[in-house]
Amino acid sequence: MKLATQHNGSRDGRLLVVSRDMQHAIAVPNISPTLQYAIENWQHCAPLLNDRYQQLNLANDPNNPLNNPLNNPPNDNIKNMNNIIDFTQCKLMSPLPRCYQWVDGSAYVNHVELVRKARGAEMPDSFWQSPLMYQGGGDSFLGPTENIPLMNVDWGLDLEAEIAIITDDVAEGTSVKNAEQHIKLFMLVNDISLRNLIPEELAKGFGFFQSKPSSSFSPVAVTADELGDAWNGKKLHLPLTSHINDMLFGKPNAGIDMTFDFPTLVSHACKSRRLIAGSIIGSGTVSNYDRSNGSSCIAEKRMLEKIATGSMVTPFLTDGDNICIEMFDNNGVSIFGAIKQRVVSQ
Repeated sequence: MKLATQHNGSRDGRLLVVSRDMQHAIAVPNISPTLQYAIENWQHCAPLLNDRYQQLNLANDPNNPLNNPLNNPPNDNIKNMNNIIDFTQCKLMSPLPRCYQWVDGSAYVNHVELVRKARGAEMPDSFWQSPLMYQGGGDSFLGPTENIPLMNVDWGLDLEAEIAIITDDVAEGTSVKNAEQHIKLFMLVNDISLRNLIPEELAKGFGFFQSKPSSSFSPVAVTADELGDAWNGKKLHLPLTSHINDMLFGKPNAGIDMTFDFPTLVSHACKSRRLIAGSIIGSGTVSNYDRSNGSSCIAEKRMLEKIATGSMVTPFLTDGDNICIEMFDNNGVSIFGAIKQRVVSQ
């Protein structure tokens, strides 16, 4: 099923069940007012939400004979779907507008290796043995079409196209083997970075803070069954497409060259603490060794330019630039909807 959060003036918005084609939606206050409530009560809410999802798809299927007004009596499931709204006109927040835990991994170690190579740094063996991970700010996320504020062009504003998962409650010390069952939903994420603030922060030894402003997530979060055979319980084997100013920037396959899969990321995150339902874990910038697939962030492209020519040419994002991040299934159908944002000077 597909779930979204409609902006209704509150911090956590209103949960919507969204049709498979992302044309229609329905609010479900009698089941769950918000996605956070649903994920906290997943065992009870998920079957009810899925039932409503199946009803919504049937109610909007023109090929369904039960929608024929000559059909008598009408199907009970369909006749009760009288509060369907046009999803394309909804003002959306990120599926989880805020969360108790947002951590981002760096599962594509070739990406890290490339960045270090460009500055002449060796890759420690430990980078291949366990994931890098940082704790981001989960108190406020940007909506999927909300403007990206540009505070200072010299800070080096960059996109990072990634996949993210949402977990239920995960016990401290959960093994990789048992971690998969705690992955409940999938999203796309633009993990926005301020590249020129990063070196000074890392040099202080305390990690990211000012260099990682609010991230943004895809219009909908989806369950694993929406991914079909592309999800094998560990990795999502589909290209992640990024455009900058309507020009294709990259389409690396998320299932290729992923050193640490999602169960490994979950297990790593809960090594010394439990994860509360609604925790979000990101994959890190999707990257392939096959550079013909392009990149998922500007920094990687700049590093490739430096290695090839000795200088970095591609500029970071500036006022008026627009970005689009999207993933399509094997039939060319958008799975999560698109993150479409414009950079606006503040």
